[in-house]
Amino acid sequence: MLVNVRSLIDIAIVSLIIYRILVLLVGTQAVQLVKGVFFLTVIWGVASMLRLRLLTWFLGSSLLALSFAIPIVFQQELRKMLIEIGRGHFYKRQMSADEASVRVNQISKALQYLKANKIGALVVLQREVGLGQYTQTAVHLNANITEELIESIFWVNNPLHDGAIVLDRYKIISAGCYLPLADAPEISRWFGTRHRAGLGITQVSDALVFIVSEERGEISLAASGRLDKNIKDFQVERILMHYFAGAQVVSGWKGRLHELKKIFWAENQRPDTGGMGGLVN
Repeated sequence: MLVNVRSLIDIAIVSLIIYRILVLLVGTQAVQLVKGVFFLTVIWGVASMLRLRLLTWFLGSSLLALSFAIPIVFQQELRKMLIEIGRGHFYKRQMSADEASVRVNQISKALQYLKANKIGALVVLQREVGLGQYTQTAVHLNANITEELIESIFWVNNPLHDGAIVLDRYKIISAGCYLPLADAPEISRWFGTRHRAGLGITQVSDALVFIVSEERGEISLAASGRLDKNIKDFQVERILMHYFAGAQVVSGWKGRLHELKKIFWAENQRPDTGGMGGLVN
């Protein structure tokens, strides 16, 4: 009986460690690799049971090669994970409402200022899919989320003005990020490169993007490959609160659009709100 209890404790501890490592990998490109390795491992196990010798040898050799390649290719992600563990962030805590409100207030004020002064901006909110390939080639900041910093980055004479900033729930990761342009011929010609870039990143990831137009002085939202223009300030705040509050992410673009739809369903029924109708319908 004692051995069984020890075995259960052993399994529970190992399972918890694996789970927490996966939690730390969420938001990085490495998590996609983990899914691929898991898939290959399952196929290798099935091939072994069916005694498919050639396939078993091939997959086994591939997994062995990956065990050497992973630490080299994803050394930055592994380094970040070890730093987080060293700082005592092995457990990701839920962000409190007060903490979320502070971040929402800083970003919404910055967006309102940029809109009022017709200063173009691209603010990318990273979610489950990591954006390392865009942040690593930009100016790395790892800075606190503040209104003043966001406004100064997009100030007209700032060298980083034309790029995007990418942030997660805790910090501004990088500035001056260049994003892939959307491949969508149905986009109106009134939208320039900034809007196409904001829309483009949502076609290859689950990010949310706020786009401030310097021509029209309005805020647009790009999500799941769709664009909605001229959203209202209270809608911006609700989207940000939903993001920072750590709500569960629904997979697939339909799920994420439905997720956003629930945030301001009641407001969109009022004829004077405008905004999200194009995105949520």
